[in-house]
Amino acid sequence: MKKIVPFKKDIIFKTKLAEITSISLEHSLHFEEDHLITGDFMVSGEYLMTDRSTDTEMFSYNLPFDIHLDEHYIMDHAEVDIHDFYYEIIDNNVLSVNIEVVIDKLEEKEMVTLEEEPELLEVRKVIETLDMDEESEEEKQEEVALEQNEMGREPIEMRDPVEMIDINETTSPVNIEVSATKEHEESEFSTYRVYILREEDTLETVMMKYGVSKEELEEYNHLNELKIGDKLIIPSGIAR
Repeated sequence: MKKIVPFKKDIIFKTKLAEITSISLEHSLHFEEDHLITGDFMVSGEYLMTDRSTDTEMFSYNLPFDIHLDEHYIMDHAEVDIHDFYYEIIDNNVLSVNIEVVIDKLEEKEMVTLEEEPELLEVRKVIETLDMDEESEEEKQEEVALEQNEMGREPIEMRDPVEMIDINETTSPVNIEVSATKEHEESEFSTYRVYILREEDTLETVMMKYGVSKEELEEYNHLNELKIGDKLIIPSGIAR
């Protein structure tokens, strides 16, 4: 990997500085222990003191540079050099030098994570399992309550197990008797049927078949958008 490190230094001249006619940059950067890169930048060249000057003056400055890299870098094959260099003259006596140092062929150490003790891992697994069981039970209760609210009826208490039926394999209407409690004036047990709609069924034919009214069906079902395969809960009645 490659890393760019910026360096900036303002060099104050003792004389006026109108124009840089030539400039060069050399360096003595090198690696030392403790992930240290150290050395000097040698900036030298010629300049004119004023715009009317014809004779150039020479200059040379050494600029020290030190940087410590993070210890997670491997520097066995790293190389250091100059990536970019530019300058500007400020207030006719300051040479602002900008140098970008490139550190190439760096490698990162692999992050090592400490493993937890086996006892702590077992405790963590038990806690996570308990949390998942609690969440699953809460989700089931919320789903049941939501379905009952959407159907607009009292919670149904299943008294006997009911066999699951695949609608796609059923060619005739299916009646499943379910015993349920409904809070009314008599507070008695009532019998309900679950009817799966077929292609030829209409709301009127179902009402006629089971001797129930639309109002009675609306107490337990949403009748706005019925389609084939929907289940209708039908209060106790005698099929005709």
